Amino acid sequence: MLSNSEIAKNITYRPIAEVAADMGIKDLNMIPYGKEITKVHLDALKQTRASNKANKLILVSATTPTRAGEGKTTTSIGLAQGMKRLGESVCLALREPSLGPCMGIKGGATGGGYAQIVPASRINLHFTGDFHAITSANNLISAMIDNHIYQRNKLNIDPRQIIWKRVMDMNDRSLRNIVLGLGGKIHGVPREGGFDITAASEIMAILCLANDHDDLRRRLNRTLLAYTYTGEPIYLKQLNFTGSLMALLNDAMHPNLVQSLEGCPAFVHGGPFANIAHGCNSVIATKMAMHYSDWAITEAGFGFDLGAEKFFDIKCQAAKLDPAAVVLVTTIRALKLHGGKDAKNLENEDLAAVLAGLENLNKHIENVQQFNKPMVVALNRFAADTDAEIAIVKKHVNSLAIRFAESRHFSEGGKGAEELAQAVIDVANNKQPFEPLYASTDSVMQKVTKVSQKMYGANDVAFTKEAEKDLLQIKRLGLEKLPVCIAKAPSSLSDDPKLHGRPRDFQVTVRGIQINAGAGFLVVLTGNIMRMPGLPKVPVATEIEVQEDGTITGVG
Repeated sequence: MLSNSEIAKNITYRPIAEVAADMGIKDLNMIPYGKEITKVHLDALKQTRASNKANKLILVSATTPTRAGEGKTTTSIGLAQGMKRLGESVCLALREPSLGPCMGIKGGATGGGYAQIVPASRINLHFTGDFHAITSANNLISAMIDNHIYQRNKLNIDPRQIIWKRVMDMNDRSLRNIVLGLGGKIHGVPREGGFDITAASEIMAILCLANDHDDLRRRLNRTLLAYTYTGEPIYLKQLNFTGSLMALLNDAMHPNLVQSLEGCPAFVHGGPFANIAHGCNSVIATKMAMHYSDWAITEAGFGFDLGAEKFFDIKCQAAKLDPAAVVLVTTIRALKLHGGKDAKNLENEDLAAVLAGLENLNKHIENVQQFNKPMVVALNRFAADTDAEIAIVKKHVNSLAIRFAESRHFSEGGKGAEELAQAVIDVANNKQPFEPLYASTDSVMQKVTKVSQKMYGANDVAFTKEAEKDLLQIKRLGLEKLPVCIAKAPSSLSDDPKLHGRPRDFQVTVRGIQINAGAGFLVVLTGNIMRMPGLPKVPVATEIEVQEDGTITGVG
């Protein structure tokens, strides 16, 4: 089969202005970035919706992923293309790729095979500069904090209690912990600091959860930055430069519109990770997709226990969204891994391993049901999968009275996803609202415990002494009603990345809680999760090249 870049190069797709026009988006609301990409102004949400049909939101999630990923984005794109082939009005809402994974271990995030969004290399690399704007805004905050301390420190900020970190959109473990301000008096006040990756920045979360510019300003103003020598909180509003942040983020607030290989429109906007952030594209992009189509397809990062839980308990609660159905993606190779097969031998047929791996699938099915939503289990078929292996999964899922669909979108595009598309259309008729896992009035400890027990299957949760101090601080600041965003290993239902399948009789350990008052949630740190990843032994960056005709290969 041809590479992703070769497939895309051989397909002629329409100018994005034509795609936007077909959706009903007016020229005056488009901010073009060439012929292939346009931003769509927020004012486009004020236009009267063209269709009289009830719009439906579909969430695509997955079972616990393997190292290579299970094709959640590819399935989302394939599903949209399948719906388009069935004559439906459909639009995607996806996250923007981060350069860290693109250059690290995962590669690009624009789908693959015949289920891609294009232009892939531009989307995967600099795109429209949203990540740059978020990085710049984040680091302006850091610069203003350090400058305030240097310029006589009227707010009495304690340099030892600055909780705001700098960020960059690259995996670089050496920047996790650094010392700032060295070199003498004129170079600043020495203190400890560090970097997170841009995808984990609170500014990323703020932009993705903001409904409009006014909401963005409110969230920025209430962002907690540091504490004084007497322990009083310092919020961003006190430094009096919110306007500059608004200016830096002004263009980034408008969602980006691209298309799939088959001309399906896709809003690609915002890119928080789900293992260390809330894992969903922007609220604005999701609402824009729903406004301009009858079906909006969106995804949440990593497995259902991470991204989808945060989608429901954070994003849907904040934006008043309620999906009509869930697509739960799984693969034969993932089931084999969770069934005990060695990661190096997942391509070989092993019916026993598939059977054993169904325990992981079962837990994720139970998790979807806890949110009171109908679902389709989508088997993303790979070339090495056998009919006998797939038959085991289909029989099992059908025995649970759940809809099953095999999808071949990677090799066949929308045609290979028609079965999945029809299944989603058939089940997406549940009008019952979703049920959050916890109430805002629950204590922080209760919220973490409910997520850990209901989503992960943990017996209990342990809080370290440091985490207990954080709980007291949260209570002192009156922030106990905020939802929790649990940072956890994506490769396991537990907080131990080595425990595959369906772990039982385990305890989740919380080692700290970070306050993201601007974003509106509490980041609960478990295990050894790092907010600044490192590069692997052989980074994807070693495989990227620019050909003589300017085509970029090796990304995605």
